[in-house]
Amino acid sequence: MQQTTGTFEDKFRQFEGEDWPSPTDYRSASGAPGFRYWQQKVDYDIDVSLDEPTRTLTGTETVTYTNNSPDRLGYLWLLLDQQNYRRASIAERTRTVGDAATVSVGEVLRVQRFQEWEGGFNDLKITGPDGQDLTYTITDTLLRIDLPQTLGTGESFTFTIRFTLPLPETNVVGGRSGYECFTKAWEDGNCIFLAAQWFPRLAVYSDYEGWHQAQFLGSGEFTLEFGDYDVSITAPADHVVAATGELANPEILSEAQRSRLAQARTADEPVYIVTPAEAAAAEAAPARSGTRTWHFVADNVRDFGWAASRKFVWDALGVEQDSTEHPVVMAMSFYPKEARPLWDAYSTKAIAHTLDVYNQFALTYPYPTAQSVNGPVGGMEYPMITFNGPRPVRGDDGSLTYTERAKTGLIGVVIHEVGHTYFPMIVNSDERQWTWMDEGLNSFLQFEAQKLWDPDFPSRGEPRDIVEYMISQDQVPVMTQSDSLLQFGNNAYAKPATALVILRETVMGRELFDRAFREYSQRWMFKRPTPFDFFRTMEESSGMDLDWFWRGWFYTTDHVDISLDNVVRVNLQSTDPDERARADRERFRQQPVSRTAAVNQEAGIQTVIERDSGVLDYYDETDQFTVTATQRRDAASAAARADADRQRAQGFRDNIYRLTFSNVGGLVMPVIVKMNFADGTSETVRIPAEIWRRNSQRVVWQYTSARTLVSAELDPLWETADSDRSNNAFPQSIVPSVVPLAPAGPQGQNRMRDDDRRVTPDSLRTRPAS
Repeated sequence: MQQTTGTFEDKFRQFEGEDWPSPTDYRSASGAPGFRYWQQKVDYDIDVSLDEPTRTLTGTETVTYTNNSPDRLGYLWLLLDQQNYRRASIAERTRTVGDAATVSVGEVLRVQRFQEWEGGFNDLKITGPDGQDLTYTITDTLLRIDLPQTLGTGESFTFTIRFTLPLPETNVVGGRSGYECFTKAWEDGNCIFLAAQWFPRLAVYSDYEGWHQAQFLGSGEFTLEFGDYDVSITAPADHVVAATGELANPEILSEAQRSRLAQARTADEPVYIVTPAEAAAAEAAPARSGTRTWHFVADNVRDFGWAASRKFVWDALGVEQDSTEHPVVMAMSFYPKEARPLWDAYSTKAIAHTLDVYNQFALTYPYPTAQSVNGPVGGMEYPMITFNGPRPVRGDDGSLTYTERAKTGLIGVVIHEVGHTYFPMIVNSDERQWTWMDEGLNSFLQFEAQKLWDPDFPSRGEPRDIVEYMISQDQVPVMTQSDSLLQFGNNAYAKPATALVILRETVMGRELFDRAFREYSQRWMFKRPTPFDFFRTMEESSGMDLDWFWRGWFYTTDHVDISLDNVVRVNLQSTDPDERARADRERFRQQPVSRTAAVNQEAGIQTVIERDSGVLDYYDETDQFTVTATQRRDAASAAARADADRQRAQGFRDNIYRLTFSNVGGLVMPVIVKMNFADGTSETVRIPAEIWRRNSQRVVWQYTSARTLVSAELDPLWETADSDRSNNAFPQSIVPSVVPLAPAGPQGQNRMRDDDRRVTPDSLRTRPAS
């Protein structure tokens, strides 16, 4: 029921029947998959070849689509994400720039490239199981195949697609795949190839949306169906290939390399499989002809990525885990010499650390390999393989260094991208609709992993760091669709990650949160959850009603700003009239006297009552606090009538403190109050968010203690993302601020100075000296 009158807003009203979909046989009210849950299965058998001189892939894929839905399907939709490199694609035609007054070098180079190059799938030919052509239609980045006859529940359909695909030069046109060639004067001229979104893939058909047909505009990533892959990759003979899955023909490696790979399974440190010397030799003398075919198999994955280069150094380390299926996961890194020594030191160890932490928080890693590949893509994930960018820098004098930012950047991006193997490559959420479901959940776990690497690791997820964004103007709710986000990083990564940190540390506590989060992860591994499945699971598993939290953090742009407006000490008035009079007289004496009377007294001016005692009477001999006979009789009578409960209450002598809180930012949160007492002790009280249930704007809270309160502070550990700390203390504290000295104003135009002309004191003399 919506609020229609008055100022009251119920921020604790339930989502059921309002914004959340009703439970079904496919998705239960508990957040678990329903007893009739289903999803499609798509298997791929692919042969692809890399032509290095033309930077082109040529492939043939045979697809087997199994319809597990209760619906009959008359057509299939496929994703052609590389079509966004077409000059007339929606992504290109709607591309905007930030500033109409300037243009960057990168923008010019990109425009030039698109004049001579165009991406996207070419030479498409689609045939059915009988070899006959199938009718298909391309709609921007989507392709529809019309089936010869409808596909019923439990039935499968097999078809074949042939295609070619020109790879983009990633550093010029951008994207999540492509190539990078090292062509500067001092470089070796060789290239790295990263293949992603490189083959037509089946779109999702789900119980809650049917066909998922959102076009790829370059931002929102890819929800896909699970299946088994058998992929053969033909590359130049001297290339090393890394890919999703396990190498099915290890004989392609030398005997020494196979021996090193076996050694790496039980090693304590990463072992080179392809050594730096072997990679350097391949770079120095590239193969002029010949190819090799690398064969990979991967079961129950939702995508397939790969990389190839003769530049690759390859190291590996076995990571033990509690799994009968995969007791050892091979953590492996592939990188050129330009990435050393940073990658040798950190990439594979960061993979191993990620597996340890994510296994603890979420689910046991279900695949045999986890890989990190260096190339032109800054950070992107696929099942069992990730693309990551940071490298050292080489100075003009040949010196090699790397910044602290590059070091933490590499560790952080490896954790993040390998973490994506869990979310969404295993827990298969739809980033194009709900970006935060994999970016935000993964950024939260990345935060936990980074803090377990180094407590001072610069990490996205600290509540204090999200404040600036939460009070900014360019915001949309976290639940906004991917392509409409205004601040992608803050909205999809930082804010939901911070929300989950607060949910774990401040709202739920670690025990309840960790159990619920792990239950969600394991319920939905290899399945397709929605946000509502996550929300419901967290509530059902913990026993906490969190609708207020989801509403504030995920559905609004409210921010946290709780103000401590006032603190009042309440003491019960004594029933003894003489005691009351003494207290009242003391409070009166603490008030300043009249300024006029004080100055008169300082000047020695006598008043009438000082000069003439004849004017004095009873009222001059007593004051307003003098206890009268009637007051004494009334007090005695009241004491005689008081019952036992009133007598017991009247004897209470502890201090009762009443604290007034205002919710300035609108986002209801727990109120954390640290109270400091006159005896030097302190106490922190954590008040649940339900304090706001009857008034979400202003409340008065009561606290009792025998100790004397001298000050109070809200959110003392900065854990709730409170945006204004100036109103968090009572008495209000002075907020320190350090400001720089204002810079000197800009110099005016001086063409003489800028043209290196100079004058002397005599330069402009026009008359001779007299």
